[in-house]
Amino acid sequence: MSRCLLKKINAMKKNILTFGLILGVILSINGFIAVNMIMDNPNIETNDVLGYTIMIVIFSLIFFGIRNYRNKQLNGTITLGKAFKAGALIALVGSTLYVVMWLFYYYLFVPEFLDKYTECVINGITRDGATTAEITAKTEEMSQFAEMYENPLFVIMVSYFEVLPIGLIVALISSLILKRKPKEPAVS
Repeated sequence: MSRCLLKKINAMKKNILTFGLILGVILSINGFIAVNMIMDNPNIETNDVLGYTIMIVIFSLIFFGIRNYRNKQLNGTITLGKAFKAGALIALVGSTLYVVMWLFYYYLFVPEFLDKYTECVINGITRDGATTAEITAKTEEMSQFAEMYENPLFVIMVSYFEVLPIGLIVALISSLILKRKPKEPAVS
């Protein structure tokens, strides 16, 4: 490989790791805050719209990672494919850090989280006027989920599914916005 190509690959890796790790740390902090809010108060009223909005804002770092890569390593031009690849890799690195941090936090510090989360979910549907049958069904659903959550591979899969799809969507949208073809030389 040529020295120039190796330099570009290393610059891309550094950019992906830098933005991915920052993204992962912020995602993890956000997750810790949410978990601790539920652990401290299972009667808390959760807001999924707010939660996903916060994650979209956090994942907006992907936009800045792609832009940084385009402007600093690719002289201001990037194809849709390269932009999406960089964005998806940033999302993957960030999501992986989030998953690893959650595994450590869950197993070492809050192994009773699912009990509190189940209580929070049941309190929420009760507040919303659920019938006894709906509460019983949701309790059974949460019990089955807790049973599956005993498997660390399931925990990993669910944790990735919480964040990675959002990251990939943000990566695609960012790529569509940031793609830029090289300027054609003027024909005289």
